[in-house]
Amino acid sequence: MNASFPHARAAGSLWDSAHEHDACGVGFIAQVSGRRSNTILRQGLASLCNLAHRGALDADARTGDGAGVLTQIPHKLFAPDLARLGRELYTERDLGVGFFFFPHDNAYAQARAKAITEEVLASRGLIVFGWRDVPVALGVLGDKARRTMPRLEQVLVGRPWGMSDDDYERRLFLTRNEIEQRAAGDKIENFSIPSFSARTLAYKGLFVSTALEKFYRDLASPLYDTALCVYHQRYSTNTFPTWPLAQPFRLLAHNGEINTIRGNRAWMHAREAELRRDYFWGDDIRFLRPILQPGGSDSASLDNALEALLMSGRPLLHAMTMLVPPAWRADPDTSPELRAFYEYHSCLNEPWDGPAALVFTDGRTVAASLDRNGLRPSRYKLTEDGVLALGSESGSVRISDARVIEKGRLGPGEMIAVDTVAGKVLRDREIKEDLARRQPYRTWLKDNLVRLSDLHQDPPTVIFGPTRPAASATPPTPPPNATKAPA
Repeated sequence: MNASFPHARAAGSLWDSAHEHDACGVGFIAQVSGRRSNTILRQGLASLCNLAHRGALDADARTGDGAGVLTQIPHKLFAPDLARLGRELYTERDLGVGFFFFPHDNAYAQARAKAITEEVLASRGLIVFGWRDVPVALGVLGDKARRTMPRLEQVLVGRPWGMSDDDYERRLFLTRNEIEQRAAGDKIENFSIPSFSARTLAYKGLFVSTALEKFYRDLASPLYDTALCVYHQRYSTNTFPTWPLAQPFRLLAHNGEINTIRGNRAWMHAREAELRRDYFWGDDIRFLRPILQPGGSDSASLDNALEALLMSGRPLLHAMTMLVPPAWRADPDTSPELRAFYEYHSCLNEPWDGPAALVFTDGRTVAASLDRNGLRPSRYKLTEDGVLALGSESGSVRISDARVIEKGRLGPGEMIAVDTVAGKVLRDREIKEDLARRQPYRTWLKDNLVRLSDLHQDPPTVIFGPTRPAASATPPTPPPNATKAPA
């Protein structure tokens, strides 16, 4: 069992995580220009509070079933800690932050998990700046949330000299996987790493949405600046809420269910045998397995699959379109090039079908999409000052219509994105046509795809012996040495 999700099956209980689904409130706020500000975080937290009705409450009326935000790393927030540690960054992008949920009631397990972390960081050539206790206000937690609360710490690390941004992110991904595998091998329970990245940082837990900012004091700091904020409020009807299963996950937040989850998990597990060492992974290929962490919800499994594709070199929008494609076979407006794109990728994986509304980010691009069913709402507004706000329902963020220059909703299989690096809003048609043009998918299909319907039909062959000779009016002539059978 993976240490990240320790509650795969509760002892003495009928509950099983294989039946987990979510129905939640979700959305994002983004500054299209990519300019960071504390305002984006404030708007994201306000939107989250407006979705309080989407979450469930325990009997203590203070323990929620999960709420959180996923943002860019706020470099200004960590500057005092780096100064205290006597460290200085060459560029802000050199800073990587790992958020750790340590076992709260086991000092030995905490120390062992920390030692494993530092050993792996050193073996991978990453610079360890130091550890940071996450400042929290325990008084806002309900009784159950407090009893199960992990010890919350962050590790600050630096990039090795000369490493590219993408290689650095991939190194942190492998580091996290190796730490988790070693911790699981040492049977360290109730241990997980919600985020470990040089681009994004997640704050989440078993809160009601209004308590998130009060609990995590970092979120109340004016130094916390970001150009994007993904938020999520969980509504758990037939799930078992835990701190690690609160959302957002490392890349996405999800409203709805993945109703094909058993098949998706089975096929993803089967394809692990096809993983090959290449210039990305080399001997580290073993740290990709299992791709889907046991004990996770349907949303967590989709997040694992998306991360595996992203870290293998596919762009974020490409990877999500692969996993959650529209109903392209039934759409007569799909161009031949785009149809070839979908058909090519249908040979690589099966659709993860909802109903699902998805919000996801890699720290540079933030996007939202609906699955082919389109049964979850996803509405957006774009303001004159370049803020795109998208939520699972109207009113999740209060924006005066006088400032709105565009508003709409996503349809089945549609996607909208904000590229904060290029400073652009990307609509569905533009995204999909760009993906279809990147490779000669029609040529690849023509040269390599074998369709059963096109195979030549040969006469059936009998494989169990010679066939019986056809009936004839003239009996066959006996051989010359044949003798007549006795009467």
